[in-house]
Amino acid sequence: MRHPGGVFATMIGLVMVVSSLRGCASAPPMATLAEGQTGTLVFPTVTLTTTTQFLTGAKEGTPTVISGELQFPRAGTGRLPAVILVHGSGGAGPGEQKWAREFTSMGMAAFILDSFTRRGITETATDQSRLRSTTMIVDAYRTLALLATHPRIDPTRIALMGFSKGGFVALYASLTRFQRMHGPAGIEFAAYLPFYPPCMTSFIDDEQVSERPVRIFHGTADDYTPIEPCRRYVERLQRVRKDVQLTEYPGAHHGFDRAAPRYLPQVQNPSRCFLEERPGAVLVNRDTGQQWSFNDPCLSRGATVGYDPRAYEEALKAVKAFLTATFQLRE
Repeated sequence: MRHPGGVFATMIGLVMVVSSLRGCASAPPMATLAEGQTGTLVFPTVTLTTTTQFLTGAKEGTPTVISGELQFPRAGTGRLPAVILVHGSGGAGPGEQKWAREFTSMGMAAFILDSFTRRGITETATDQSRLRSTTMIVDAYRTLALLATHPRIDPTRIALMGFSKGGFVALYASLTRFQRMHGPAGIEFAAYLPFYPPCMTSFIDDEQVSERPVRIFHGTADDYTPIEPCRRYVERLQRVRKDVQLTEYPGAHHGFDRAAPRYLPQVQNPSRCFLEERPGAVLVNRDTGQQWSFNDPCLSRGATVGYDPRAYEEALKAVKAFLTATFQLRE
């Protein structure tokens, strides 16, 4: 996802497995889920082609539709909490399905957002310009608005969780400025759960984040979206008393919750890119002062990804404990 401010990746190879979401091609777009729809859902959003559009709150993006898969636990009645899962640069696949199964087993709903398939994208790992990560933030807000209309979902208990490029979404969707410009009125996410997000972008007013909890999970050996910028950002947020925590997993690589360990030589690697928003809604390379583009010399090729069973099990336990407490679920 490396869009100005966003990025890169998820790994799961450059050949992604797009789950059953591909079966949505002929489904009509949905503006509401008042009838209790489940399964594959198609709904409207917009595609913003420039970062300036997003940073200024522009509404003239290209109308499009995206899809997602809504899953419910087999048992249970009443309104349930939900988790929206945002994929990385490899698209929606087995990793998101695995997390969705964990959440439905806890008695929650899970929605796997697919920002790629209906846009004709299979992956952005090798070329992040195919879809800007800020556009995926808009997608996440549209998903929140849609799920809030479902009679079985509690609109006050919807969490946002994302991985890599989706981790960027789950992290920066918490900014109150972005919520005001692009989010649905009168509702916001109950919690934010970014996994190995890229934290290399500084936005204007990025210390003004939601009062809802933000929990970041990251591996110390990540050479794709390195942990150090996340440490610095979390420190800044904690100094202004925001409810933000970073959990570190020693020796864990990017994508530690999925995929076999391997080196991906062709992916765009933004680990040396540090971006800063300047007045006028312009993103620049902080080190050079030049306006950012996907051709910036700071971008390199190649990154390591890989499953770390210990890190995954610890993260799974932590996420479950956090959501159980946050959503007041029965143990």
